[in-house]
Amino acid sequence: MSRLTEQRVVTVVDYGTGNRGSVANALKRVGARTVLASTPQDVRAAERLVLPGVGAFDAAAERLWHSGLAEAVAVVARAAETPVLGVCLGMHLLADASDEGSLPGLGVVAGVARRLDTAAHGPPPRIPHVGWAELAGRDDPLLEDIDEPRFYFSHSYRFVPRSQRDVVATATYGDEFPAIVRTGRVWGAQFHPEKSGRNGMQFLRNFLAMT
Repeated sequence: MSRLTEQRVVTVVDYGTGNRGSVANALKRVGARTVLASTPQDVRAAERLVLPGVGAFDAAAERLWHSGLAEAVAVVARAAETPVLGVCLGMHLLADASDEGSLPGLGVVAGVARRLDTAAHGPPPRIPHVGWAELAGRDDPLLEDIDEPRFYFSHSYRFVPRSQRDVVATATYGDEFPAIVRTGRVWGAQFHPEKSGRNGMQFLRNFLAMT
C-alpha cells in the first residue's frame, strides 16, 4: 500500500443512525483516514464523501434534513468535484423519494426506491433480500480489479432510476434490480461493501483512488 493511499481522507456522514461505524472501520482497513461529519461544514470540506445507512427511510431522511446535512451533501454531490458514495439506505437517500416513507430524498440521482415485491416479473422468494449476489454490468472505476463481482446484500427496497443510463451494474433477486447507480461523480451501492469480504475491500480501495 502506497504512502499516498494511506494519506487519503474519506468523510463519512454521521447523522446518528446507520452503519457509519462499520463503514468507517472498513475504510480504515484499506488505508483511508476517516472523518465523521456531523455538521454541514464538515461535509462541505470533504475530499471524498460516503453516505451510509441502514434502517427506515423517513427516520434517516428526517435526521439529515433537520441537521442541515442533507443540503450540504446535495450541494457537494451536484458540484461534481467530490467523489460521493451512498451505501444501501444511503443509496436510496440520494434519490428523489422512497415508497418506504413520505419525506423527500436528496434528489441527487433521479429516481425512487420501490419495494422489492413491486418488481414486474413476479415477487422475490422472500423479503428482505439477505445474502450474496453476483453483479452484471458495464465497466466502472469502482469495479476495477474485481474479477468475480459478488457482494453481500440486505435490503427490502430497490432503486428505480429515472434513466437506465444511470445504472452501472445489476443483480437479480426474483427480478433484476440496480446494484450500482451513478451520475457524474456520485455512486450508489445497494450492497454492503463493508460486509463483502475481499471484493468489498477492493471496491472501497477503488473509491479511495478517485481524485
